[in-house]
Amino acid sequence: LYSVTINSDKSFGKPENLGKTINTEGRETFPFIANDNQLYFASDGRPGLGGLDVYVTKINDNNNDNTFTTVQNVGAPINSKQDDFAFIIDSETQKGYFTSNREGGNGNDDIYKLTQTRKLNCEQTLKGIVSDKETNAILDNAKVTLLDEQFKTIGEITTAANGTYSFKVDCNKTYHVRAAKEDYETIETPVIIKEQSGETELNIKLEKRIKPITVGTDLAKTLNIPIIYFDLDKSIIRKDAAFELEKILAVMQQYPKMKIDIRSHTDSRQTAKYNLVLSDRRAKSTQQWLIKNGIKSNRLTAKGYGESQLVNHCSDGVPCTEAEHQLNRRSEFIIISME
Repeated sequence: LYSVTINSDKSFGKPENLGKTINTEGRETFPFIANDNQLYFASDGRPGLGGLDVYVTKINDNNNDNTFTTVQNVGAPINSKQDDFAFIIDSETQKGYFTSNREGGNGNDDIYKLTQTRKLNCEQTLKGIVSDKETNAILDNAKVTLLDEQFKTIGEITTAANGTYSFKVDCNKTYHVRAAKEDYETIETPVIIKEQSGETELNIKLEKRIKPITVGTDLAKTLNIPIIYFDLDKSIIRKDAAFELEKILAVMQQYPKMKIDIRSHTDSRQTAKYNLVLSDRRAKSTQQWLIKNGIKSNRLTAKGYGESQLVNHCSDGVPCTEAEHQLNRRSEFIIISME
């Protein structure tokens, strides 16, 4: 099968082979394009039910480079053990015709009529909403790009005022969706499309590249700082902890009038008294590290809270996983003044 451009003066452009997606070493014949961009054709070069079988694909409308969705055999009862070809259909009335030399006909090749009760080609829509990860605010004018498994761009769209995007995609395929917006981190997410017609939903949350900080902000959360780790029963700043503290140091250097309160917390294991003393030593140790690295002491306060401010149910005697206990072992760097 070939395509050709019909020019405005009714002349024809150069014929272009539709390539390996459509053509095989066998015969591809009787092409027909319905109003909904479905391309039907007959072929004896693919696994089928008989000689010539009718196949369907859709011309992609995500771009204009003449690409197609996966070619699918339309199956029985259109296809039989014999030759079935010359399929045409009205996509509005769902009525059509095809030719076959199957048994029971009146001659060699007979014309049959049909009414389509369901889409012969599996059709899927990939859609979703792009929003702010922290506030859940809808993001319009975000650029959403659809890529195939080889990360080739298939389509691009800009989100509407309600933050939505939508692409027509192949069933049973893996794609990657890239979302980008000014002042936000670009992310790329894989998605597997279902095997039946319908919709696949992929909502995307973007994280701001520059995050606002005000009085009350916990810099540990804003800067994605994990636990400031200390060795067991120790309060000495480890190298990996120093790497994280350098982020706090950089912000305080950027805002020379900023003051923060360092708060250290433990889980409920050990006694409450022990945890209170240990956490206070760790808070003070963190404070001294920042002072040693150039932050004036009057810009820092530090206090340990032990196990008095647990963020979950893991109090004394309650069985919890290590991951649950870890949530309580945290350091907070609360901004108490910006001026």
